[in-house]
Amino acid sequence: MSSMVLDVKDLCKTYVIDEYSNNVLQNVSFSMEEGEFVSIMGPSGSGKSTLLYTVSGMDNMTSGKVTFDGEDISSLDRKAMAKVRLNKMGFVFQQMYMMKKLNIMDNIILPGYQAKLKPRTEVNKDAETLMRRLGIIDTADRFITEVSGGQLQRACLCRSLINSPKMIFADEPTGALNQKASMEVIKELVEANRAGTSIMMVTHSEKVASCSERVIYLVDGNIQGELTLGKMESDDDMPVRERKLRNWLQERDW
Repeated sequence: MSSMVLDVKDLCKTYVIDEYSNNVLQNVSFSMEEGEFVSIMGPSGSGKSTLLYTVSGMDNMTSGKVTFDGEDISSLDRKAMAKVRLNKMGFVFQQMYMMKKLNIMDNIILPGYQAKLKPRTEVNKDAETLMRRLGIIDTADRFITEVSGGQLQRACLCRSLINSPKMIFADEPTGALNQKASMEVIKELVEANRAGTSIMMVTHSEKVASCSERVIYLVDGNIQGELTLGKMESDDDMPVRERKLRNWLQERDW
């Protein structure tokens, strides 16, 4: 029986700029089961990325409650939240944030060394295993300017998995990639999900979102609807899933 990995209750996020209040998220509530793959969709400015940053503790919430892996992270201080992110969360962004002075391998193992959850020799071995699985072991000694965008994003995925996180938070992970590289990255996210890692992903792409188990649609900081697609059994299922998602969006004029 699955258990809840993320529970969000009445989440609000308001930015105040020059005395003007912008209510980016308004009483958002949803939950995710362990091992679930959820995509967040919506028009630009709907609060998708803000939602991801807030529920992962990267940004402070204005009000509400977020429970992650059984712990109320709403009340954690910055240091405690940083530890939760390092040990239990993985992150993949559209902008591939990696340290320019480190090679690909060193970028991947750095979070493992920082977390100190296992010996460094084991971290190194795990990194090599991940890089072989994702087909980038030959980039281990290269620097980030010496690899393609697709290779770099797969390296970011390896880095996000190095501490065996409970959940990966992905913000437009294919936004800067061509279609071939995009689908390679999504294939690896699906594989990580099949291995048990929960995934919350922000995307504009219907094709990318169709690989997820459930789609949540945001408009003006509110959840307007949800579509359950179920687990994707094989790549052959993608056209049917994408068509179902597109029809659902068109029926609602989204």
